[in-house]
Amino acid sequence: MDSVMDEDSRYEAVRSRDARFDGAFFFAVETTGIYCRPSCPAVTPKRRNVRFFTTAAAAQGSGFRACRRCRPDAVPGSADWNVRADVVGRAMRLIGDGVVDREGVAGLAARLGYSARQVQRQLTAELGAGPVALARAQRAHTARVLLQTTGLPVTEIAFAAGFASVRQFNDTIRDIYAMTPSALRAAPRAGGRTTRGPGTPAAGIPLRLAHRGPYQAAPVFDLLEREAVPGVEEVTGPPGARVYRRTLRLPYGTGIAAVQERRGSGRPGSAVAHPGGWLDARLHLTDPRDLTTAVQRLRRLFDLDADPFAVDERLGADPRLGPLVAARPGLRSPGTADPEELAVRTLAGPSAAELVRRYGKALDAPCGSLTHLFPEPAVLAEAEPAGPLGALAAALADGAVRLDPGADRDDAQAALESLPGLDPAAVAAIRARALGDPDVAPPGADVPDTWRPWRSYAVQHLRAAGEWE
Repeated sequence: MDSVMDEDSRYEAVRSRDARFDGAFFFAVETTGIYCRPSCPAVTPKRRNVRFFTTAAAAQGSGFRACRRCRPDAVPGSADWNVRADVVGRAMRLIGDGVVDREGVAGLAARLGYSARQVQRQLTAELGAGPVALARAQRAHTARVLLQTTGLPVTEIAFAAGFASVRQFNDTIRDIYAMTPSALRAAPRAGGRTTRGPGTPAAGIPLRLAHRGPYQAAPVFDLLEREAVPGVEEVTGPPGARVYRRTLRLPYGTGIAAVQERRGSGRPGSAVAHPGGWLDARLHLTDPRDLTTAVQRLRRLFDLDADPFAVDERLGADPRLGPLVAARPGLRSPGTADPEELAVRTLAGPSAAELVRRYGKALDAPCGSLTHLFPEPAVLAEAEPAGPLGALAAALADGAVRLDPGADRDDAQAALESLPGLDPAAVAAIRARALGDPDVAPPGADVPDTWRPWRSYAVQHLRAAGEWE
């Protein structure tokens, strides 16, 4: 939405406190030195005092502090990064996954196939901030979550959030929030809701995973329940109040995530069919440095950064899809928490459970029915070298097929198509879910171009209505 808005249109969105644009852009007030999300409940500033920014990092880089009322660092991510396949979109997905913190700007550039200077120039020109500033903004948000939801010592939080030193951590928190870390920890959360754990990391980290617009939770949880692989995933509880739990392999350790279904989310007239909301989640991590990555992977799995307003507007105008969109506003196209796992599961089908039993790594501390991590491609390639599974596992292990957040979708599809055993439908499914492409149609399907760039969502509507397998 943001790419077609001029500044007057943005200001009108601010005046009307339009939550549809939260995350699409930010505005800052020169007289107060504060930046906000468009839906901020504060008194609307005069137009002449307002500046607009594409990212929170750009606002921070211009010297503005985050608003304490609307918490602009907690908005859903821009839906542009879901849609775009160019270098900026790929870079933003990689930064969200924590690549800059782990590998630096040089590592980011290498994954994109560009020089560090080229990446810096393109991000700065379009977003007003380079990769270091974008990663810094993300680190600050991670630090705030840890400060306000865990009892971890401040020093541990500094390094867990990705800061190189405690001094850098302290300076960043003061710059962005105009508070010391201790004061930020003591401050009440927006809305008066305190979610701090009982003072021990073992209690897990409670989170609100924000989304924009209505959210059809039931179809997502239905899919996850149908697909759940024993030992790695489970869905418990009655419809409308289910909990999805799964194990996660992360850069520094392992994790267990739990996400709660919200009853009625997205139903016309329901209490949560509003321009924004959240899913409650809890993360148990063996290493808190994995928080940012784990959150981003859950967001991709549940498609929480989508723009349902843009999707529903386009698809709702179609005679065939219009009634389906009206019946299920905010229907999502789920992704995956682990792209390589999704590819293997797509090929293996029901045999995935046997792969976990034979080759999955057992958790040091099982949690209920969750006992294993899904086996890594390198393990499968060595254990099952023959046949299509071995070929896919080897290609994933040696990088011949890349499915990480910064992968080029067309290159990945071509590499998958060259492997034995993956038919066009399987490749399309991997592209839609592992690579998060919102515009994938089943091969050979009679799908009109008017559904672009949201054909993945159109397929979800047809499946939900029983009109497509």
